[in-house]
Amino acid sequence: MLKKIRKGIKGIFLTGMAAIIPLGVTLYILYLIIGMMNKLVRIVPARFHPDQLLPFHIPGLGVIITLILIFIIGLVTKSYLGKKLVSFGEIMVSKIPLVRGIYNALKQLVDAVFNDRGQSFKRAVLIEYPRKGLYSIAFVTGISRGEVQVKTAQKCVNVFVPTTPNPTSGFYIMVPEADMISLSMTVEEAFTLIISGGIVSPEDVKQIPEKGEIHANNV
Repeated sequence: MLKKIRKGIKGIFLTGMAAIIPLGVTLYILYLIIGMMNKLVRIVPARFHPDQLLPFHIPGLGVIITLILIFIIGLVTKSYLGKKLVSFGEIMVSKIPLVRGIYNALKQLVDAVFNDRGQSFKRAVLIEYPRKGLYSIAFVTGISRGEVQVKTAQKCVNVFVPTTPNPTSGFYIMVPEADMISLSMTVEEAFTLIISGGIVSPEDVKQIPEKGEIHANNV
């Protein structure tokens, strides 16, 4: 009887942990982001600070100022003068060897993530990696083009293979299209599977298409 009670208490405790940890981590990350935004209020001179001008305090003022600042920068950047300033800044950065490489890599990554033309990770696929007979989940990022595609014997697709449990790091691999197995799970479901180390799998397992079913218009 005592063993059953202990087992029941342990199950309830683990259930509570499973419910609170994702929520707690999410709230903590939001707390850090909002805290960083609120610190932007410090750049405002004291005499122009909203708390000095208004008879009351505005909660989340830093978040509001950050959003307004981002919007204003977006408006300026889209203007003719803003485009010229950005172009001039990029020319100056391109003359600094180490900074040039870091800036170009970050710019391309940000452009891919925030581009309106589509998702940076288009779909989840299965590839034989790190060796034949072992399979890893990867995300299609596009079709290989240019010199890389010309010098390969097969039509290749760019994929990103994330690591577990940190999917922000991983490997960029060019895989022949015919060697990939398309997955029915969404990108979000694949991320959940990777982050959990295979513990959490998509509930609805759909039929996996055959190899080579990824076409150019889908990648």
